[in-house]
Amino acid sequence: MDRLTEMEAFATVVDQGGFTDAAKKMGISKSAVSKHVSSLEARLGARLLNRTTRRVSPTEIGLAYYDRARRVLNDAGEADALVTSMQSAPSGVLRISVATDFGVNHLSPVLGNFLQEFPEITVNMVLNNRYVELISEGFDMAIRIGELEDSTLRARKLTDTTRRMIASPAYFDKHGRPSRIDDLNEHKLLHYSNQSSGNVWKLTAPSGEKRQVRTAGWLTVNDGQSLLNAAISGLGIAYLPSFLYADALEKGLVEEAMPDLPVEMQGIYAVYPPGRFTQPKVRAFIDFLVDSFGEKGPESW
Repeated sequence: MDRLTEMEAFATVVDQGGFTDAAKKMGISKSAVSKHVSSLEARLGARLLNRTTRRVSPTEIGLAYYDRARRVLNDAGEADALVTSMQSAPSGVLRISVATDFGVNHLSPVLGNFLQEFPEITVNMVLNNRYVELISEGFDMAIRIGELEDSTLRARKLTDTTRRMIASPAYFDKHGRPSRIDDLNEHKLLHYSNQSSGNVWKLTAPSGEKRQVRTAGWLTVNDGQSLLNAAISGLGIAYLPSFLYADALEKGLVEEAMPDLPVEMQGIYAVYPPGRFTQPKVRAFIDFLVDSFGEKGPESW
């Protein structure tokens, strides 16, 4: 008899607590289930089940065998599912978490192309400015910017962005331009409230020294676009990624505060839960993002 079928019959008897329910689960006769289990016990030379008129339970050896057999059966099921999924068109609901700034300015404009290419996929995009737990909160994937904190997730880099301090020409005309990092203590700073480090800017001095600026901001907001708008209106200096400020910089609405400082680079990543294979809908979307953003950044947004 087939070894996997014997394993499946035995494991199903343990799961269902008897031969009758196991037969219903497998869609075969009770006698066929009994023959599979008896054949397995004969081949192994060990009794795996305690049989009484009222109940069936695994022996000590049977319980140990059940643990390993169930793993083998689960792996076989995953292997079958993998082949099936790789041959089928990507479909289903794709739930994505993305920061509001990037989602509104760059992801939303290209989603239409993705949905036209994969009409069997529906997208549920959640825009927020907090760190979400993908698995516990039911997300298929997220787009994250900067250093990846959760090393258990799988990640694929999409592109790079830079971070620069920017402000309007009117602000510099009124308050002057900082020439040293220490000069920032005398300026109006615009902070992003959802940074894990708080109101701290991590900068690199021309010498290569890593510096941290801890200055109370004149304005603190949990939205990058609002910080950009505040900088454009002359309220202060903001420290923003290039995917937000690039257009305003090109139009002359803002200027760099300290252009001589080394440019701070940040990666933009698609992250998704670990697993032995990637769901087709997730793989399709990540490939699409690589094509959409691969030639962008770090400055050309």
